[in-house]
Amino acid sequence: MTEQRIGIIDIGSNSVRLVIYERTASGAHRVIDGSKRPARLSERIDDNGNLTKDALRELLGTLNHFRLICAHNRVGHIRAVATAAIRNAANRDEVLDAIQSESGIAIELLSGEDEANYGFLGMINAMDVQDGFLVDIGGGSTEVSLFQGRELVQSFSFPFGCVNLHRRFAAKGGMLTEEGLQALERYVAEAVAAVPWLVKHPSLPLIGVGGTARALGKVHQAAVKYPFTQTHNYPMTGQAVDDLFNELYRTPLDKRRKFPGLSKDRADVIVPGLAVMRLLYRTIKASHYRICGSGLRDGLFHDTRFPGRPKHQNPLAFSVHNVSALHPAVPQQHVMQVNRLALQLFDELHPYHLLANRERILLDTASSLFRIGGSIDYYEYAKHTFYLIVNSHLNGLSHREILMIGAIASYKSKNRVRQQLGEYKELLNESDFDTVYKLGTLLQLAAALDRSETQAIGRLEIEHAGGQLLLRPVRFSGSLTLERQEVDELSSDFKKLWSVAPFLDETDYT
Repeated sequence: MTEQRIGIIDIGSNSVRLVIYERTASGAHRVIDGSKRPARLSERIDDNGNLTKDALRELLGTLNHFRLICAHNRVGHIRAVATAAIRNAANRDEVLDAIQSESGIAIELLSGEDEANYGFLGMINAMDVQDGFLVDIGGGSTEVSLFQGRELVQSFSFPFGCVNLHRRFAAKGGMLTEEGLQALERYVAEAVAAVPWLVKHPSLPLIGVGGTARALGKVHQAAVKYPFTQTHNYPMTGQAVDDLFNELYRTPLDKRRKFPGLSKDRADVIVPGLAVMRLLYRTIKASHYRICGSGLRDGLFHDTRFPGRPKHQNPLAFSVHNVSALHPAVPQQHVMQVNRLALQLFDELHPYHLLANRERILLDTASSLFRIGGSIDYYEYAKHTFYLIVNSHLNGLSHREILMIGAIASYKSKNRVRQQLGEYKELLNESDFDTVYKLGTLLQLAAALDRSETQAIGRLEIEHAGGQLLLRPVRFSGSLTLERQEVDELSSDFKKLWSVAPFLDETDYT
C-alpha cells in the first residue's frame, strides 16, 4: 500500500458510514475525517424483496457526498463494502450496478462470514482478550463468533438485526408490545437453537461490537454517571443490561428519544437489538458483557493497510507505538533511554515493591509516553501528557489502567495525583494510588538519569547497600553532573516511598 489516505465506506443496514484514515510521515495512523448518514435499508424492502427506488436514490446521494469528502481529503484508495440489507435484496445486482455507474465506487458485497471475520479482526487488534464470543447486532444481520487463544474458531450470521426485527415485530406506533416482544424472542431463540456450538463454551465474556453494543455502553454510562468518556472496553454485568433493557422497553418512544446517552435515530431499534443480545447472553451462559469500540470498519482498515499480516499480536504495543509516532517532536532517544532504565529499576527493586507483571506493563507504557505532552507545550508537558494519554487509543488496557498510566507518566507529587484523579476516584482503589506514587517516582528517577538527554549512561549496575540504592554507570560518556544533581534532589522523596535512597556513583568502573 503506497496510499497515505484510505477511505472506508460501510453500507450497513441501519446507517452508511465513511471513515478516512491517514498514515503520517512518521508512520502513525489516525482518523482524519468521517461521516454517518442514517439509511434504514432493511426497512426499505418492498413486497418482492427489492430495495426500493427511493432508498437507492438516497443511497446514491450519500455515496456521492462521501466521494466528495474523499476527494477533498485527497484519499488514495476507497474501499467500500455492503452488508446484509443489500446482500439479501432480490435486486442486489441491479443496486450494485447502479452504484458503480452513478458514483464510480465499486462495492464489495460481504458475506455473513466476511462480516464476522472483519469484525473479529477489528476487535482482536483493539483488546487484550484470549477467549470469548463476539456479537455484532447490525440492522439486518447478527454475527456471532467464537474465538479461543485469539483465533477465530466458529462464526455464524443470522438473517436478523435490530432494523428488520423492529419492522417485523413492532406495533404501528413503533413500540414493541408484550406479545410482539415474546414473538420476537421465540423467533430469535428458534434460530439460535439451530447453532449447536453456541451452548458448548459457557462462562466466556460476550464482546459486543457495532451500533447496538456501543449504544448500550453509552446509555449505561449516562445512567450511572460514569466519569470516563470511552465506551471501548467497558464491562457490564448481565443484571445491569437486563435492568437497562426493561427501563428502555417500558419508556414510550417519544420519551425514549430523549433518553440520556441514546441517539434519536436509534430510539426505536435499541429494544429489539438488546432483546437479541440478552437472548444470546443467556444461550451462551456468558460471564459478563464487554463493549468493544472497534469492529468491521477497523478490521477493513487493518486488512487494507497491512495486507497479509492484518492481525497484531500485541494490541497495546501496536497502539503505544502509534501514539508515540503521532508526536514526532518528542525526543525519542531520550524516551527510549528512560524506558530502558525505568524497567531495569523496576526489576532490580522487586523485593521492595512485589508488584506483578501487569504493573510493569503500566510503567513500560508510561515511560514510553511521558513526553508526548511536550508536543503541545514544554512548560506544562506533564499536564498535557495526562490529558493525551487519557484521551488516546491505548488498546488492551482497562479504563482504570489508562488512568494510572496517565498519572504515572505525568507524576509530580502525591497531591498532584489526588487532584488529577479526583473525578475518577470511583474507578480506583487506595492501593492503585500507592502504585502510581511508587511507579511515578521510579519514572522520575529514570528521567533524572538521562537529564542531559544525551544517553550518557551505556550500562547501569544497581546495588542495595544499607539504606542506599547505589546506581553505578559501568559505561558512560561525558559528565554526569546534571544527572547526579537531579538524583540528589529526588533522593528524599524517593526514600519516603521506597525506603531506600538513590545515589549516583560517578566512579568509572570500566
